Amino acid sequence: MLLSTCLGIFFARACDVSLGTLRTVYSVKGKPSIAATIAFIEVFIWYMVAREALNTSIDSIWIPLSYSGGYATGTLFGTLISNKFVNGLICVQVITQKNNQELIDAIREKGYGVSIVALKNDYDAVKKEMLLIEINKRSLKELTGLIKKEDASAFIMVNETKIVQNGIIK
Repeated sequence: MLLSTCLGIFFARACDVSLGTLRTVYSVKGKPSIAATIAFIEVFIWYMVAREALNTSIDSIWIPLSYSGGYATGTLFGTLISNKFVNGLICVQVITQKNNQELIDAIREKGYGVSIVALKNDYDAVKKEMLLIEINKRSLKELTGLIKKEDASAFIMVNETKIVQNGIIK
């Protein structure tokens, strides 16, 4: 009885917390209908498991440990699921030495669109440029590998993008 109760609580919490992570991602991405549907399922599962955990006649430390472990596991799984399956757009900003044409050419040869902005700074005489590259999240590893190969000292910043209109996106 104790084992089945603990396993039920653990897996239910892992499910509802994973759904909570996905709900948050969809909310931030401006998809309220999907987020609301996930929220309904998430809270339904949470209510059922919380009721079970609090009203069980079993007096054991394993009940709260299962509840907490399921929460932690759900956080991990939710993050992994959202990173794997929720596609999004990101903006990669690369600061590099001016006239790094080899890097720009390599990026374009791989099919990425890149815009170049000349940078001005007052603290050193080195001329630099910022490359702006809008990509699908799934392409990040390939792109950063390419950048590091061509310019190991490049400064790379990555930000999620909510809306993009026009342009080249790979």
